[in-house]
Order: sequence, then C-alpha cells, then structure tokens
Amino acid sequence: MELMLQVLAVEPTAQVLAKEPIIPFAILLVVILVVPIIFERLRLPGLVGLVLSGIVLGRHGWNLFPTETPTMSLLSDIGLVYLMFVAGLEIDLEEFRRKKIPAFGFGSLTFSLPLVVGVFLSRSFGYEWNAAILIGSIVASHTLLAYPLINRLGVTSNAAVRTTIGATVITNLGALLVLALCLAANSDNLNFWQVIPFFNLLIVYTTVVLIGCNWVGKEFFRRAGDDEGNQFLFVLLSVFIIAFVAQLLEIEKIVAAFLAGLSVNEAVGEGPVKEKVVFVGSILFIPIFFVHLGLRIDLPTFFSSLITLQFTILLVVGLFVSKFIAAFAAKLLYHYNWQETLTMWSLSLPQVGVTLAAALVGYENGLLSPILLNSVIVLMLVSSTVGSLMTSRFAVGLTASALKELPSTNLTHIDAGKRDSSPSTIVVPVYNPQTQQYLIEMAALLARQANGRIIPLAIATAAAHMDAPQLENSIERSERLLLKATALSRVLGVESEPLLRIDDAFAQGISRAAREQKADLILMGWGKRTGLRARLFGNVIDSVLWASHCPVAVTRLLESPKKIQRILVPIENFMAPTLQPIQFAQILAEANQAQVTVLSVCERRTSSSKIASRRSQLSQVVSKLASANPPEIQIIAHENVAQAILQAARLYDLVVLPFVRNRTSPGGLAISDVTTHLARQLTCSIVMLGEPQRTQSVTVLAGVPSPIPVT
Repeated sequence: MELMLQVLAVEPTAQVLAKEPIIPFAILLVVILVVPIIFERLRLPGLVGLVLSGIVLGRHGWNLFPTETPTMSLLSDIGLVYLMFVAGLEIDLEEFRRKKIPAFGFGSLTFSLPLVVGVFLSRSFGYEWNAAILIGSIVASHTLLAYPLINRLGVTSNAAVRTTIGATVITNLGALLVLALCLAANSDNLNFWQVIPFFNLLIVYTTVVLIGCNWVGKEFFRRAGDDEGNQFLFVLLSVFIIAFVAQLLEIEKIVAAFLAGLSVNEAVGEGPVKEKVVFVGSILFIPIFFVHLGLRIDLPTFFSSLITLQFTILLVVGLFVSKFIAAFAAKLLYHYNWQETLTMWSLSLPQVGVTLAAALVGYENGLLSPILLNSVIVLMLVSSTVGSLMTSRFAVGLTASALKELPSTNLTHIDAGKRDSSPSTIVVPVYNPQTQQYLIEMAALLARQANGRIIPLAIATAAAHMDAPQLENSIERSERLLLKATALSRVLGVESEPLLRIDDAFAQGISRAAREQKADLILMGWGKRTGLRARLFGNVIDSVLWASHCPVAVTRLLESPKKIQRILVPIENFMAPTLQPIQFAQILAEANQAQVTVLSVCERRTSSSKIASRRSQLSQVVSKLASANPPEIQIIAHENVAQAILQAARLYDLVVLPFVRNRTSPGGLAISDVTTHLARQLTCSIVMLGEPQRTQSVTVLAGVPSPIPVT
C-alpha cells in the first residue's frame, strides 16, 4: 500500500491509469451511464454532457485520462466509423423520395449558404483555401438531434419537417464529398481545382456503393429469411468491405462508413436487425467517441487566443444567420408558414455527427489546427444545445395543424360495430396457463363489442424431424392449452376458433398466423425480462411488434378484466397523430360501462392559458371518437412525468400506455424511457398498445419501453 502511494506521488494519475486500462474503462462506463441521464433531465442533449465529461476528465480537468492510449484510440475510431454508419443507416430515404424536390431545394440552400459564410470567414482570418473550404463544408451539414422531440410531438408528417429530414441526405453527403476532395488535395499537395480526376473517381465509387451494395443487400436479406444473426453480421461486414475498398482508393473511411449506411438502409429497413446494429454502437462505441473528443479540447490555448475566440463567435453567428436565410428562402419557395420556417431553422442548426467526424479527420490529417478543432467543438456544443431548445419551442406550434390530419387507426373494426359491421378478429397467443384466463376474458370483452371472434393460438416450435419427441411434447402441451381456451371462450359466449401452428419460432408463428387470419389485434401476455440481454437479443414481443401487420396489445392483468371500472390513458408532450391508446381504452370501457380519463402532464410552470389551450386540443382529439360516454380530461402540472402518472394511477384499475420501440437519434444516443419506469412501479393492471412498425412513426409518451417477453 505504501509503495502504491509512493508511485502515485511520483507519477501523474493519468500515467498510472494508462497502465491499468480496466480502471479507465470502468470510469468510462460510469460516465456513459450517468452523465446523459443528468443532462437529459436538464433538457440538454446527452452528448453535450459526454463531451464536457471528456474535458473534466482530461488533462485540463482532473487529469484522470491520458489523451491518447491504444485502447482509447481504438474504441474512439470504432465509435467514429459507427457514428457515420448509423448516420447513413437512420436517414429516411423514403421520406427523401416523397419530398425530393423541396428536400433537394432546401438541402442545397442550407448547405451552400453556410459553406460560403464559412469560407469567407476563414479566408478573412488568414486560413488557406483548402482549410477554409473544409471549415465551410463542416458547418454546412446538420444533424437531426431533435428528431425524438418532433417524433413525440407528432409533427413528423408536417411538410416542412419532412423537407428538413430529406435535406439531411444532401447536406451530409455534400459535406463528406467536400471533405474527401480537401483531403486528396492536401495529401498530394495539389491545388483544389487539380483534383478533378479524384472527384470523378469519388462519384463513381459513390454510385457503385449506393446502387450495387443496395442490390446485394436486398438479395441477401431476401435469401436469408428470418435469420437475424446472419443479417446482423452481413450489415457489419458491409461496413468493413466498403471501408476497405475506400482505403485502397485513398478515400476517407468516414465517407465510406456513411455510404455503407446509405447502401444497406433500405435492405435493413425498420426492424430488429437495425435495432441491434444501432444499439451496439449507441450503447458503447459512439459515447466513447464523444468522451474522447472532449479529452482533445485544449481550453487554455483556446481562451488565450483572442483572435480564435473572435473567429469562433463569428462562426457561430454565421451558422445561425445563414441557416435562417436558407429556411426563409424555403418559406418563399414552398409557401411554408412562419411556425414551419422557424422549426426548419432550428432543426437544421445542430452540428454533431458529420461535423465532428469531418473536423476530427481534418485535424488528424493536418488540415485543421488544434485551435480550429476547439472552435468546431464549441460550435457543436452551442448549436446542439440552442438548436434543441429552439425546436422544443417552435415545433409545439405545429401540433395544432397536426390535429387536422389525424389518420384513421387500425382499431376501428373493434368498435362495437358502430363504424364497421365486419367482424373483428383477435388473435390470443397462449403459453402461460397462469395468464391465459385473463387474456381470454380481455379478448372476449373486446370481441363482443364488434360481434367478432377470438383465435386462441398455440405455437409448437419445429424440431429437425417432425417425429421428434420434443415436438410431440410441445404439440400435446399446446393442445391442452387450446382446449382450456376454447372451453373458457364458450363460457364467455364468444366465437372461438383455436389454432395450433408448427413454426420455426414463436414470434414468426404468431405474426404469420395473425396475417393469415386477417387479425385486427394481437393480444399477448407480459413477462418480466427487461434487462440488457433483452435489449441486445430481443424477444418474442419485440419480434411480433416489428413484423405484425396489426396493433399488438401487451397486457399485465392483476384481476379479471370484467372488474375494470376506471381506466387511465396518459398522454405526455402532446400531440401524437394516433387515437389508438384512447380508442382502445374507450372500447374496453363501453364493454364494462367503465369510465376513461385522458391524462396530460405539463411543466409545473405552464401558464393557465397554455393549459386551457392543451385542454382544448385534447377535447378535439377526444371528439373524434364519437362515443356516447366521452373520456374525461385531466391536466396535471408536474416537474416529473412518471411521478405524476404514478400518483394519478393509484385511483385507477387499468393504465393504457403506448408500446413503442426505442428510437435513437441520428447521433446514436438513446432517448429516455418513461414507459419502462412506469411499468416497473404501477401497481394496477397495464395494457401496452403498440402499432405495427410500418405505421409506427410517433410515440405518445416521453419514452419507450424496454423489450418485454411473452408469457
């Protein structure tokens, strides 16, 4: 012990920790776990907290971490490549095609204007042309950091928001292509205009990757079937192969990573494979990259140079002004209103993914000095923080217009036959005898409202041979469960058609059977596995929700559904363009002559006028149900959404929550998880209602649940 104290007294802490890489890695995990949560509670981006953590832990803070170690550099490089790959993977190409003309127009404006401003400022401060053009291209891109917010508000269908999302393709791809040209000119000591042959090579490479790899990816996914393991490995392998070819052509690896994400974008689609790919990077590698970036910031050098401080301030101001001019020009061209224009402006401000990646690569290749790298990081911190706050202010004004465009939901067939006389079909997978009775009772209540039918479904997983003893035992068990379900359905007075299916896996069997039976709803039981393993490897309910063509209701019923008299439907961060949670609760209430309460939670400081406005908006939504006994509306001002819902739920028999898969931002960091917190602490029955993935564009609650297994 004394020897260790002597060593610590002689050697700096960073050098001691560098010799024991496990300790810094453990500290990193603590930072990645704790810091984003704290910053999100402060309504600041979590990645800002990670960068600031790097500054605090670095040589100008507590000096716990050396700036460069082999382990840290390797993890940071992986995070950098993963960041750009995820940026390409999460771009909505379908949205870009729908709005390709305005997206291309706004993308060109919001890229070219900041580019000109950045070049002009850089040249004014004496930087050479190559560095000036690189700085201009860096500030020309943007990251949709506030996407989770606009997703929760339900305004992703707004024309201006769609245009901004589509413009991301133009700005990010343009910035990376300019970066590649600048690096080529710098490495060969050529004038910028003498790299035309390399530019032609870059265009050919980009075209081949986007078209060729897209075709290969679709063919592989078509032939691979439902083997998620092979699909996952194919996606990762495509990144390294495309990056390897890029290295042979002397093209920067982050350009290749972004193109790889775009090339497999459509092949992967929205499904469990994409969820796993994004999860692996966002939970570890990408956060480490941001922390490592903070370690590189040289605060004394930055603040000691007044000229650099002036350049940084002017660069930030130039970014805000040029992005506003671009949004205003789009307003004039495409006739957006002021609320939409300001939302476009705020969404295009944050400089995170491509900006930081390009700046770091430029710094490592000698194009940018350490002082300029500091300036870009400050630009990122300011733009991401202010841009997110501005979006939260401006985008709220778009929710009123979103109410006018609320789409019809998929539960209309289960609405007491009032809207549609066709019979309702509810598939009820049975597996756990302890939850089976309440599941059948719930399905019977819903089916009776539409004079429909229920289909108790048992899945016997296939063995290598159809006469295998394991399969025989599984079939016998399934038949016993179906006999019990059929008898219970007969007692409850509803039509029942039991179905036994032999399939490769539970999830695929449930989804396929529901599609074959043209089900309107899948009603499932809820297990308890919600930890890291469930997040990483998924489970039955995850896969059913991804693959299902109809809504999926996941239940935890503590008593018979026939005893439910008071139902609570929490809605936070109003307004999402779906009536499903409210409509589901109302259908169940009509079956039981129960009462539904729609709860909206707002900030404690919300004014009475804003509360009245929110009540009016909720009334408009509720009025669309055309029910004889409309839901009550309750608005609570509280600083903590989850706590407010927990307190209100004490008086209710059932809480209906949205069940929406975890959505990460384009920066790769996951959003908060209010629903999981509620699911763990609610003491009453719960129904989590999830839409199929193809229509699942918005979340009503502030967060999303962890994966939940079937029981």
